[in-house]
Amino acid sequence: MATLSKPETFSGGIRSLVPARIDRLSWSRFHTMMVVALGVAWILDGLEVSIASNVSPYLTDPKSLGMGTGSVAFSVGTIYLLGEVFGALFFGNLSDRWGRRNLFMITLGVYLVGGGLSALTFGRGEGWVLYLNATRFIAGAGIGGEYAAINSAIDELIPARFRGRVDIAVNGTYWAGAFLASVLTIAVIKHLDVSYSWRIGFLFGPVLGFVILFVRRNLPESPRWLVMHGRVDEAEAAVTRIEEMTVQSGGTLEPVDESKAIEILPADSVGYWELTKTLFRRYPSRSILGASLMITQSFLYNAIFFTYSLVLTKIYGVANGNTAYYFMAFAAGNLLGPLLLGHLFDTVGRRKMITGTYFIAGIGLAGSAMLFHAGLLTALTQTICWCFIFFFASAGASAAYLTVSEIFPVEVRAKAIAVFFAIAQCFGSFGPWFYGKLIGNTTGQTANYLEHHSALWIGYLIGAAVMIAGAIVELTLGVDAEGRSLEDVATPLTAVGESGGLLSNPTGAPRPPTA
Repeated sequence: MATLSKPETFSGGIRSLVPARIDRLSWSRFHTMMVVALGVAWILDGLEVSIASNVSPYLTDPKSLGMGTGSVAFSVGTIYLLGEVFGALFFGNLSDRWGRRNLFMITLGVYLVGGGLSALTFGRGEGWVLYLNATRFIAGAGIGGEYAAINSAIDELIPARFRGRVDIAVNGTYWAGAFLASVLTIAVIKHLDVSYSWRIGFLFGPVLGFVILFVRRNLPESPRWLVMHGRVDEAEAAVTRIEEMTVQSGGTLEPVDESKAIEILPADSVGYWELTKTLFRRYPSRSILGASLMITQSFLYNAIFFTYSLVLTKIYGVANGNTAYYFMAFAAGNLLGPLLLGHLFDTVGRRKMITGTYFIAGIGLAGSAMLFHAGLLTALTQTICWCFIFFFASAGASAAYLTVSEIFPVEVRAKAIAVFFAIAQCFGSFGPWFYGKLIGNTTGQTANYLEHHSALWIGYLIGAAVMIAGAIVELTLGVDAEGRSLEDVATPLTAVGESGGLLSNPTGAPRPPTA
């Protein structure tokens, strides 16, 4: 193994090759373990959201909670999403302060508590609805915190040449959770009494999350985060451990170019208000890009997915217990998109692929809206259309998360993710309620089909326009980050010689000599 320079100090600053050492690594057992342990966050979210969507019709049953359609969409969808917003902001701030590892343990614990308590909604009436809303909010807060902490950790630990495909594939595993939820609905929930079957469904996610807690205990802190906070000895130990695991699994370590060293002056963290002002002042085009991509995909997905079961049952007359079959096909299309297209975001490039996937999804949704309005779709053909649309939309949506996690500096990465995630979900949380209202309470394709559901196709056209707008923004403002180190994509705010930034050099300390 080549001899590598350890972090050096100078006038209160740090010179380190840690980022370069991480980016030159070959794939190893460590990376596989990390992807499994952290990527489960998206599986949990997909499982939680899909179970909630699948059991939504059960909650309207008089034998269960007897809730109205709009009330169910609000409780299991909108409240959960608002919880994610809170969790992303609250835990995202703590992730930049306390570290990635501490937070991805805490946030998983919060989700376990919220998800478990949701299953204990035993009564009916306004009081129990408020209880269900509170527990859904807590579960959402845990998952929202996961997004901020884990996106940061994955991007900071994955070598640059693998970052795009790995991040997109991991984000795409959301749909593995959705597929699993459909299987569990068919195999378990469907065969239980409607009065308690949905409670069992709400326990699936917490059980899986509890198992993953033990896997995460073995993961190290992000060496990049440690360096940025002046903890050079811990960063050295963490990256050395990763290098050793690479060699043990058959990989090789190439020499590191000393010119790739970063020079920083560790600084204190900052609040969200100052951060937001700085991001939009210092990185205006990147901030517009991140917000646009996140808002557009969030609105489309939350609107369609949270109300999918209601569309199947209320419009196409599918029996409550059979909706999971359609979810399986829908989830499979969404999962295959990131897995099959992910490597193209590293080879063809971010800008071309994000633009293309958003545009194809938007055009496809507009076409299906026309068919829906003409009354030409059935539950099966509607699902086929959405499988095609979301094959591309899923890859694009995963790339949106990748974009906001790699185009801003490491010191504020988790908070930046949280800010744009929160902005997106505030818009996205409107979707389930809005589309739920468009669906209404009419059941089945009656002679008055167009009269009762004519407004819904306009909602689909709005979703299509939103995705096409996202494609235009990416084409105009996209960042070509493929194959580049995170520090090349976004220079650290504490880098020596940086000026005008949020955490710029306060002392004017001279640059150290380069070895």
